[in-house]
Amino acid sequence: MNNAERPQPVSLWTAFAYWLKLGFISFGGPAGQISMMHQELVEKRRWISEHRFLHALNYTMVLPGPEAQQLATYIGWLMHGTLGGIIAGTLFVLPSLFILIALTWIYLSFGDLPVVAGILYGIKPAVTAIVIFAAYRIGSRALNNSVLWSMAVLAFIAIFVFKIPFPAIVLAAGIIGYIGAHIAPDKFKAGGHHGSGKDSYGPALIDDDTPLPEHTRFKWSRLISYAIIGLLIWAGVMGMMITSYGWEGTLSQMSWFFTKAALVTFGGAYAVLPYVYQGGVDQYQWLTGTQMIDGLALGETTPGPLIMVVAFVGYVGGWTKEIFGPENLALAGAAGASIATLFTFLPSFLFILLGAPAVEATRHEIKFSAPLTGITAAVVGVVINLAVFFAYHVLWPEGLDGRFEWFSLLITIAAFVALFRFNIGIVTVIAASAVTGLAYSLIL
Repeated sequence: MNNAERPQPVSLWTAFAYWLKLGFISFGGPAGQISMMHQELVEKRRWISEHRFLHALNYTMVLPGPEAQQLATYIGWLMHGTLGGIIAGTLFVLPSLFILIALTWIYLSFGDLPVVAGILYGIKPAVTAIVIFAAYRIGSRALNNSVLWSMAVLAFIAIFVFKIPFPAIVLAAGIIGYIGAHIAPDKFKAGGHHGSGKDSYGPALIDDDTPLPEHTRFKWSRLISYAIIGLLIWAGVMGMMITSYGWEGTLSQMSWFFTKAALVTFGGAYAVLPYVYQGGVDQYQWLTGTQMIDGLALGETTPGPLIMVVAFVGYVGGWTKEIFGPENLALAGAAGASIATLFTFLPSFLFILLGAPAVEATRHEIKFSAPLTGITAAVVGVVINLAVFFAYHVLWPEGLDGRFEWFSLLITIAAFVALFRFNIGIVTVIAASAVTGLAYSLIL
């Protein structure tokens, strides 16, 4: 097709096929997934212009929840309305849910086998390197002055030393950013995301000047009806859990906990993992700290949003608590994973379906950048805290009084160098680390 020609309208089935494919190949975390969508939808297929793509991305960046999944939902909605958005967002998540259910069953059933243990031995230090690299990437892009660096340091101290809950840190950082925009606006200018938006790949199906289709126009009646439907779904499933298992039942507690987690996932999965850890490990004891690290390792090796680690937490929790009896552990795990996924992602769909029409109507007036800049600075400190947590458990698996894992340190350093110096993909790094860990465990 000539780049000077506008692409032909895309059918819902064509879009369905693309979103399904994306669900199976969306490795690499949010940055990789967003880059993948940009290359395919903006550069190659030209379904949406650079400006409209970045506009949608900037909105998802200020929302709690996985921004890549929300971006897919937004673009699906923009192209084919509510059904298109639901299809895009669901297919972004569903393949990884099924894959994680299968992998978690293998992990719990055969995790003590030497082969599985050896693979995990290599993957866990690689995950530590990935988290450290994530902190570096976020920090190098977002912390461009001393004020933002100070906010990152204070956030790290707040969560590492004083154990202040992550939602409180996010709220404080957003308030500081809002105030800072009025006192010292130059210190809180948002960095650009994924390019300046000036590149031209030819006319797009949804271009900068494309009129708003009817389904994207803001209507109070639609907003209210969608909000009611979303709340009814949430309350209906929650009510079923409470009626069947009581408020203290494991699935009821998961429903409530992952609802709260969904509302505090500012800054992506790396930033909210400490909150999930506090609840899943310390408060409810659905899993152990070691299992949490193993879950993140599995999450890094599967497509879909990294926050899908909640499915692992839900599966292990359902299995550990034997919610359907000792003879139905696999079914209990699948139920826990499904509940965790539903309540984590339901708000993400509502944020897009409720807010996107208003965002489209005020495309040139959005002023969320300063609070986002403050939150992003705090997220850097929180991610560094997560890296310290992982490094401690990987390098001193028996505590500071136990042995030091020198080989794990070597894998961590090698993985970080591969990511930082040679720009090798996350999946490749994890695969190489898994093979290295397996070989080392077989030699010993």
